[in-house]
Amino acid sequence: VVREKHVVCFYEEPNQDLEQVLQIFIRTNSGGTALAYSDLLLSVAVAQWSQHDAREEIHKTVDDLNNTGNGFKLSKDWVLKAGLMLSDIGSVGFKVENFNRENMNILEQKWRKIQAALKLTVSLVWDFGFSGETLLADSALLPIAYYLYRRKAGDSYLRKSSLREDREEIRRWLLTSLLKSGIWGSGLDTLLTEIRSVVRESGDAPFPAQTIREAMRARGKSMAFDDEEIHALTELTYGDRLTFPVLSLIFGHLDTRGRFHVDHIFPKSRFSKKRLRAKCNNISDDAIDKLAELADMLPNLQLLAEHSNVEKQDKLPAEWLATLDQPTRSEYKRSHLLGDVPEDMSGFRRFHEERRNRLAKRIRELVE
Repeated sequence: VVREKHVVCFYEEPNQDLEQVLQIFIRTNSGGTALAYSDLLLSVAVAQWSQHDAREEIHKTVDDLNNTGNGFKLSKDWVLKAGLMLSDIGSVGFKVENFNRENMNILEQKWRKIQAALKLTVSLVWDFGFSGETLLADSALLPIAYYLYRRKAGDSYLRKSSLREDREEIRRWLLTSLLKSGIWGSGLDTLLTEIRSVVRESGDAPFPAQTIREAMRARGKSMAFDDEEIHALTELTYGDRLTFPVLSLIFGHLDTRGRFHVDHIFPKSRFSKKRLRAKCNNISDDAIDKLAELADMLPNLQLLAEHSNVEKQDKLPAEWLATLDQPTRSEYKRSHLLGDVPEDMSGFRRFHEERRNRLAKRIRELVE
């Protein structure tokens, strides 16, 4: 059929480079079971590990990581890239030359420690309040994992009071990098390789957030925010994937290891047309729509513990705050940047504008 009848057309590829072979296989296989480039690289690793089953180990690790807390959505690609990064193998790119026998031997020898560092990293960001629904860029965890791996951190890292400032430095860096547009997009492999060098060169020092920022800026990944970007953050709405990270940044005093809800300070139910018309004579439909829009924006949102959210229910903020004792009420208003809380709906617009200014000021202080 091939040699005599010439029914099947073929092209003989003289190039024996494995990178070329994998690319041809991907194109040839495009009509069959979908295989990503990382699937093929994983096959290369499987063939070169001698003590462990690479495929089983990596898939099991993915499952274990994703079962942390409320669940994450990490992939085998992420675990493979983490293996390259934590093993100090060349660049962290998915390139065939990074998956040679020498490098795969290094990865296999370090695998158990790498696996432990990845589990610790995911547990840490779960403590920060993240899950698969709120973690906007999985790649942002890789520098943290590398840092924890380098310092040989164990489970005690999550709780030691002496390490609270270090954990807070990581948390602020992570949140800021997630909120800044474009950080974890193009040029990712080069960025991660550069950050790895910074962390390695920092030795036994605490998490080098400022040095990492400088290296990122040199790569065109500045984490500085201008006034327009900060203003845009104060316009985030309920349900936006950025809303939880920005509230977590602002209210870092909250112990997000508990279950926290994004809560409307003035309950959403109070902004129905029926209820607003009952409280405000001659209010127009346009005005009602505008108030409902403002109700869903960041100045009317807070992080509230699950049990408190259940207790608050449909109460206006002044009514709910009145159920707290005076010291608790004062501290709550201060720490949540509430300012003067109006007794009824008539003061909502003023409350919204004043709190928006306070939130913008706080965000600016935290991201500088």
